[in-house]
Amino acid sequence: MIDRELKRSLGQMMHAVQVVAAEHEGVTRAYTSHWVSQVSFEEPIVMASSSPKHDTHPLIVASGEFTVSLLAADQIEQGQYFSYPGHRFERRFTEFITRESGHPVVPDAIAWLHCEVIDTITDRFDHDLFFARVVEVGEGRLKEPPLLYSARLGWRRAGDPARGPGESVRDRLLARLEERRSE
Repeated sequence: MIDRELKRSLGQMMHAVQVVAAEHEGVTRAYTSHWVSQVSFEEPIVMASSSPKHDTHPLIVASGEFTVSLLAADQIEQGQYFSYPGHRFERRFTEFITRESGHPVVPDAIAWLHCEVIDTITDRFDHDLFFARVVEVGEGRLKEPPLLYSARLGWRRAGDPARGPGESVRDRLLARLEERRSE
């Protein structure tokens, strides 16, 4: 069990929200995640974390692929729906998954990424880690702010830029470096 202070600190971490979907032999399942990450600059490699207890997990294992829908800030309902096991909502909200290029995606998402698993870390944590190559992408509402989540703060909308127009933090730091060098 994670120490309370550590858990509260980790809960401050803010992450973009995605829906990870997989299918195998006609069965499609999906779950809400905020633990999908790009892990390489040189290649389009992502890492998705999935609990072996979730009904999507065996479909990822069996098919060797999954599709990630990047949710926009106005898609809290879709994020909430897939954060519960589907049976709780009797899997009735079929409008929350559609097909794009044959892949299960959330309609009107910011974008979707279809991924093929290239490596897996299993049996070491409570979640398995799937490393996958992005082999297909669909652009959606790229200009929309993403939906964010933190365990302590809940659902959030990405907001205002952290710096003003024309402001270069890098240039400011380089100027400070020059000042220190001349001291």
